[in-house]
Amino acid sequence: MSEQKTGRLYGVGLGPGDPALMTLRAVEIIAEADVVAYHSARHGRSIARSIAAKHLRTDHIEEALVYPVTTETTDHPGGYRGAMEEFYTEAAARLAVHLDAGRTVAVLAEGDPLFYGSYMHMHKRLADRYPTEVIPGVTSVSAAAARLGTPLAEGEEVLTILPGTLPEEELTARLSSTDAAVVMKLGRTFPAVRRAFEASGRLPEARYVERATMAGERLGNLAGTDAESVPYFAVAVLPSRIGAPRPGRAPGDGEVVVAGTGPAGPLWLTPETRGALAAADDLVGYTTYLERVPVRPGQVRHGSDNKVESERAEFALDLARRGRRVAVVSGGDPGVFAMATAVLEVAAQKEYADVPVRVLPGVTAANAAAARAGAPLGHDYATISLSDRLKPWEVIAERLRAAASADLVLALYNPGSRSRTRQVGKARDLLLEHRSPDIPVVLGRDVGRPAESVRTVSLADLDPAEVDMRTILIVGSSQTRWGRRGDGQQIVWTPRRYPEA
Repeated sequence: MSEQKTGRLYGVGLGPGDPALMTLRAVEIIAEADVVAYHSARHGRSIARSIAAKHLRTDHIEEALVYPVTTETTDHPGGYRGAMEEFYTEAAARLAVHLDAGRTVAVLAEGDPLFYGSYMHMHKRLADRYPTEVIPGVTSVSAAAARLGTPLAEGEEVLTILPGTLPEEELTARLSSTDAAVVMKLGRTFPAVRRAFEASGRLPEARYVERATMAGERLGNLAGTDAESVPYFAVAVLPSRIGAPRPGRAPGDGEVVVAGTGPAGPLWLTPETRGALAAADDLVGYTTYLERVPVRPGQVRHGSDNKVESERAEFALDLARRGRRVAVVSGGDPGVFAMATAVLEVAAQKEYADVPVRVLPGVTAANAAAARAGAPLGHDYATISLSDRLKPWEVIAERLRAAASADLVLALYNPGSRSRTRQVGKARDLLLEHRSPDIPVVLGRDVGRPAESVRTVSLADLDPAEVDMRTILIVGSSQTRWGRRGDGQQIVWTPRRYPEA
């Protein structure tokens, strides 16, 4: 007696709503199927079934998989998630009965079966037990872009797909940092989604698409859409910025944003900074730091030498005074020995009093090196620049003595350069008057970059010849500990609890 063959499972993508956008393969599979299954709410109407209606036969076995709950509350002991998990398990079991009987089962899915669709829950429960094929479909994302007649993403742009059910703050962060985006699952989430667009500064660009390619389709600007009228089957779209007209700005519309890029490349950027850099008309900064920022069509880049900070700040403010949106690019955190001070000093002058200036934080060199080493900044610490270009060495020495006598961990910036070679040795000798020679010193060089080097030596063994302008030093206090773990990793940490006298 031959073993009975099982049926075959198909996940059939139907496209965004217009039956004419179903693929030929989708139509073929529905025609071949013995069983046609589709999800629906408790009212019994199924959008998936309505799209495929003219391809259904009277002899098709139909399986309506009716959700026990959609947006309403439930008394299920596992809550909403528990109710849905139970439903999907039961629905999969119903389909398995047909598959075990040798019947071909086509599960209909709006859009694409594996893109935010209910079919995927059947797939995860059945695909490892039965022969399965997924028929892709046109997504609502593609349909919305087509109906708007606007490119979604071009060239090197990043497209982000977001569910509107994310927390508002998370939506804001992601909208701030991406080039283009589509936010799905609107309906009740719309007020929070619109607030996120506004908080990220992207609301003027945002478009609204409701029921793309379906009856009742509606297009418009997101800002002018009535929240009470928004259904679940609607999306918010941030289209490509490339080639899009930038809003005209009057002289009073400009601003300067001083943005910290962190110690290295894109991994160290905050979402807020990433968004500000993308939105700028002009980028102004030290050429080395500008190279960390992706080139964007339509943006103007103004690179300069590292020693013209005041001139750079004045240039940025002049651009903003003419209505340009300017990002001054700074390494690390712009407020720590960087460009924020230079910009604000110039901005304090009367002629720039009406130019808005914002400072966006970045990961500092001290924080980056400390994280690589462990936690040497775990207790009180002081940050001191060893550069005597803008202040006398006597002031630096006085501050080193004060911090050392207070037993503070020290983060030492700008320790040396081609023209400054003595500061590190002088600082080491001064600190040895107050600290044990075996106190750990972290040397962080090029943290976050390919040539990164982070190592720890004792204060007595600190060699000035191994320190340059791209190095930051973290000198431990009397309480700082260092050693190696079982895997050979060297760690440095300063306990949070200080011993009582």
